[in-house]
Amino acid sequence: MKNSSAILKFGLLLFSIANFAQEAPKPAPSTERNPDKFKQMYDLLATPNMYRTASGAPGPEYYQQQADYKINVELDDKNTKLYGEETITYTNNAKESLDYLWLQLDQNQQARKSLSPLVNGEKTEPAMGVQGFSRKYLEEKFDGGFNIEHVKDAAGKPMQYSINQTMMRIELPKVLKYKEKITFSIKWWYNINNYLLDGGRSGYEHFDKDGNNLYILAQFYPRMAVYNDVEGWQNQQFWGSGEFTLPFGNFEVNITVPADHIMEATGTLLNRQEVFTPAQLSRLALAEKTFDKPVVVVTQQEAEAAEKGFSDKKKTWKFKAENVRDFGIATSRKFIYDAMAVKLNDKTAMAVSVYPKEGNPLWGEYSTRAVAHTLKSYSSHTFDYPYPKAVSVHAQDQGMEYPMICWNWGRPDADGKYTDRVKNGMISVIVHEVGHNYFPMIVNSDERQWTWMDEGLNSFMEYMALMEWDPNFPADRGPAKNIVPYMSGDQKGLEPIMSNSESIRQFGNNAYGKPAAGLNILRETIMGRELFDYAFKTYANRWKFKHPTPEDFFRTMEDASAFDLDWFWRGWFYTTDYNDIGVKEVKKFFVSNEPTKEVEEFMKKRRRRNSNAGPMVYMVADGSEDFKPEMNKPFQIKDYQALDEYVNKTFSAEEKAKLKDPKYFYQVTFDKPGGLVMPIIVELTFEDGTTEIQKFPAQIWRMNDKEVSRTFATQKAITKIVLDPKLETADIDTTNNNWPKVEVKSKFD
Repeated sequence: MKNSSAILKFGLLLFSIANFAQEAPKPAPSTERNPDKFKQMYDLLATPNMYRTASGAPGPEYYQQQADYKINVELDDKNTKLYGEETITYTNNAKESLDYLWLQLDQNQQARKSLSPLVNGEKTEPAMGVQGFSRKYLEEKFDGGFNIEHVKDAAGKPMQYSINQTMMRIELPKVLKYKEKITFSIKWWYNINNYLLDGGRSGYEHFDKDGNNLYILAQFYPRMAVYNDVEGWQNQQFWGSGEFTLPFGNFEVNITVPADHIMEATGTLLNRQEVFTPAQLSRLALAEKTFDKPVVVVTQQEAEAAEKGFSDKKKTWKFKAENVRDFGIATSRKFIYDAMAVKLNDKTAMAVSVYPKEGNPLWGEYSTRAVAHTLKSYSSHTFDYPYPKAVSVHAQDQGMEYPMICWNWGRPDADGKYTDRVKNGMISVIVHEVGHNYFPMIVNSDERQWTWMDEGLNSFMEYMALMEWDPNFPADRGPAKNIVPYMSGDQKGLEPIMSNSESIRQFGNNAYGKPAAGLNILRETIMGRELFDYAFKTYANRWKFKHPTPEDFFRTMEDASAFDLDWFWRGWFYTTDYNDIGVKEVKKFFVSNEPTKEVEEFMKKRRRRNSNAGPMVYMVADGSEDFKPEMNKPFQIKDYQALDEYVNKTFSAEEKAKLKDPKYFYQVTFDKPGGLVMPIIVELTFEDGTTEIQKFPAQIWRMNDKEVSRTFATQKAITKIVLDPKLETADIDTTNNNWPKVEVKSKFD
C-alpha cells in the first residue's frame, strides 16, 4: 500500500504541473458547457410504475391480453380470392373493464377507397413505363380490402360493428370485466393482390411461363389489436410503413388449397400423412434427424410435375401454434421443400425452406443453412429459439416476417447464374427476416409506433450473425462508419430515431442502420462485449412473450450493466446530432529545475506560491517564451535534483524499479465541432513505428463541450496521433483526426 500510494502522489504532482498550460479549473462559459447532455432522462422517459419498473423489468401489476383463434380459410386459386371464417376468444387481463374491442383490417389498405395512397405528396414523373402509366392513370384501381359478411356472438347473434379504414370496432353487449372472456366469429373474403403490381407485404406472384401462382398470405384475417397499460388500445391506422403490433394467443388454422399445392405456415402441421406422399414423409423423417445439411423433402422433379397439373381437387392443411402473435401462410404447386434439424442446447428446431425451381441452385445451397445459422447465432445472444421450426419462403422482391415463417428475395438469372451481390443479399435478408422471430415476434415491441425497436435491434443482431457466418461478409448495416453518410447529411432531411414510423423520410437509415450502428458502438467501444451482452440478454429474457417499450430497453441496458447511458440514448436516439472530434493542438513539454514566468503565473492563480507543497517539478512548453534549446532532451529523474532526492528518499530500490520511466510529455487538446458526445479513442505512433491505443470515456466532455486536453507521458517520442483509427464512433469528418495534419487530396489530384 505504501508503494502504490507513493507512486500515486508522485503521479498526481507531476501531471497536475504538466497541465499548467491550461488555465486553472473554473466554470466554463455557458456556450461551452452543456450539462444537459449528461442530464438524467427523467424529462424524456415515462415515469416508472407497478406495470413497468425503474429497472426496466415488468412490474408486479404487468398484464397483457390474450387472443385465441380458430380459423378456416379456403384459397380460390383460379380467381385469386381468399375466403375465411374465424372464431376469436378474447381474454381481458386488464383490471379495467372494456366497452368495445378493436381489430385490425390491414388488407383494407388495398381497398379502392383506401386513404393510404393520399397521405404522401406526389410530383409528375418526367418519364414512366407504359405499364406503369396505364396502371396509374388509365386502369381501374385494384379492388382489395376485406369484405366482412358477418360478425356474430357465441350464440350466433349479429354484433354491432363499425369500420374506420384499417380498424374495426366491435360493440360489446355488456362491459368485459377483468379476467372475463368473450367469444365471437367473423366471416370475410377478399381479392388477393398481385404484390409485384399492386404492392403489399403479402399476396401472390404470377409465373407467366407455367401459369402458376406463388402465394404468401399474411394479414389475411381480422386480427385483434393490442390493449395495454401504456396507451390503452393501439388502434393507429396502417398507412404502410408502421408495421404491426399484436397480442399473443393460440391458433388452430385449417387451410384448404388445390390438392397439388405444397404449403408451409406458422405452427405445427397436424396432418402430414394426409398432405405428403409416403416418399416425402420418409424424407421428412430423415430431415428431422439430420443436423449437418438440408434434406430435400419435395424434390424439384416433383415440383415441376405438379406445376403442370392444376388439380381441381382440394386438400386441407391443419396447423396449430401456441403462444404466437400472428400467422402466415405460403402455398404453391411450384414449391420445392427442404429441411434440416438444428440443435439448441436441450431443444431441437427445424430449419425449412420452400422455393420454386426459379430459386435454384442458389436456394437449395444456402437458404436452409442460413436459417439454421440464424437460429444458433440469435439464440446464443438472447434465448434458445422456443418454436418448433423456422421457415424461409422464396418470394420475389419480398422481405417480411411472421412467427416461424418469412418471405425472402434473391433470385438467380433465368439460366441459374447469380452474382456474389445476389447471393450475399439473399443470405442477409434470410438472416434478417428469420431473426425477426426474436424481435418482434417474441420480444413483442410496438412496430406501429417504434420501428427501431424491431428493425434496429434486429439489424444489429443480423450484423453479429453475418460476422459469425463470415468475418469478411460485406454487411451494409452495423459498422459505425457505414452510418456516417446519413448522419452527416442535411439536418433538414433527418429525424431522431425516436420518431413515429410514418414520419420517417430515410426509413432504412433511420430505423435500421442508425440503431444498429449505435448498438454496435455500445458493444464494441463504450460498454465492452461482456457487459453489453449480459445486459442485452437480460432485456431479451425479461421481455420475451411480452410487450416492451423503449424505456424498458433503455433502463434494462443500464440496470444490468451499471453503465450510465442516458447521455448516449439522449444524443443518439432523441436528436439528429452527429459526432465530430478532432485534434486541435499538440504541445510538447520539458521538465525544468527552475520555475518560468508562465509557471509563476500559474502558481499565483492556484494560490500555491506560499503553500507548503515543498519542492516542485516545473514543465516548460516547447516554443514558449521560457523554452531553451538545451531543454530539448528526454526526461531522466537523475537530472532534476529535487525530484531525484524525493524518489531516493521515498522508495526502496525494489520500489524504484517499479516506477514508470516517461521520457516525453505531450499535451493534446481535442476539440468537438459535432454535437454528440463520444469516447475519445487515441492511437499514438512512436518513432520506432510501434503504436498504442488509449481510450477516454465520453464523460470527459462533461465540463466542457467544446474542447478538452490530456497529457501523455511516454517512453518514446510520438510521431503521429490519430483519433478513432478503426472508425468506431461514426465520426463524420476524419480530416481533423490526425497530427500532424494530413493533407487531403482534392478530387482533381
